[in-house]
Amino acid sequence: MALNPPLLVGPDRHGKRVAVVDGRIAAAAPEGARVLACPDDEIAAGNVCAHTHLYSGLARYGLPPVVPAPENFLHILERVWWRLDRALDADTLRLAAEDYVARALLAGTTALVDHHESPNFIEGSLAVLADVCERLGMRSLLCYGATERNDGADEARRGLAECRKVPTSPLVRGLVGLHASFTVGDDTLREAGALARELGTVVHVHVAEDIADVDDARGRGYAGPLERLVALDALPAGSILAHGVHLRRDQVEAVGRADCWLVQNPRSNEGNRVGYAVNLKFGDKVALGTDGWNGDMAEEQGALTRLAALHGDDCAAPRLAAGRRLMAERFAAAAEPLTEGALGDLVVRENGRIRHVVVDGRLVVEDGRLTGADMAAITAAAESGARRLFERMRDF
Repeated sequence: MALNPPLLVGPDRHGKRVAVVDGRIAAAAPEGARVLACPDDEIAAGNVCAHTHLYSGLARYGLPPVVPAPENFLHILERVWWRLDRALDADTLRLAAEDYVARALLAGTTALVDHHESPNFIEGSLAVLADVCERLGMRSLLCYGATERNDGADEARRGLAECRKVPTSPLVRGLVGLHASFTVGDDTLREAGALARELGTVVHVHVAEDIADVDDARGRGYAGPLERLVALDALPAGSILAHGVHLRRDQVEAVGRADCWLVQNPRSNEGNRVGYAVNLKFGDKVALGTDGWNGDMAEEQGALTRLAALHGDDCAAPRLAAGRRLMAERFAAAAEPLTEGALGDLVVRENGRIRHVVVDGRLVVEDGRLTGADMAAITAAAESGARRLFERMRDF
């Protein structure tokens, strides 16, 4: 794949200039590089959504009412999200991803870590997501969340096999996914860890989102879901553990010693009434995700700030910076954004509003508009696809 041509952004109103060459921040741009002028604006690092679900992108168009109403977290999964993911096909998944990625880019999110499930469309699903991210220009880490909740161990094997097929590119890398430990057996956990090591990548898994995950692990003879993952060698260094709402301080610290990442998802946790992940304040590698809520990380940070104040958490501020470090780690780039050797991902703000977005040196949003697609057309197609998807949900 051809590299994006050199780009020089700035100077901005602070006199900052940023050059991007071959997808990375460079000391200077070569003669003849394209210049993106922004004398009245401000250059900043792009945001990272460190855990989301692109397959939920059509939910914004009005999920059908749930009858009977969910009474707990497992009911929410069983009556909403597990019905929606079973109803997905190639077309509705593509539309969901396009809508989600487009809106995230327009909000200044330049990278995301996705965790995918579509049990009736496993093979080829990650290629659909990779294609959307490539076309629109979103840096992404992709995986299929292997699970046994529908068709047992064979379903899990197919999910893990799909993780092998992520088409690697300058924008896209693959992970090995596990839905959550309470939906898989011990053999699947072992196989996931082994596959991640074989592929030179890491595991991305939900951990202790709800007390049900903790109870399940204890029922299997482990102290908790974290201890089960560790005992079965399912967490290579650098693995990504989403949620951690019901982790104790010592468990959060153990995640740090294992050199793994935790991802806090405050809006989702509040909406699902699973609690606030207060003990994540004891971790030093804690990023911020949305768990399928929209990819506007300023909104997510606002929710985190509000909830942190309610729960006496004074360590929530660095979450967005941690997400950038996570992405730099997976793409083998310099950890400090906008410095030489860092990923060529940045935004230009005009009075706080996102004006331009650059990913891998490619201008993907210019003057508030996508360069690779039309937002109105994406919205219209997504609305139509949502109606089809919600109709299909009745059969699942």
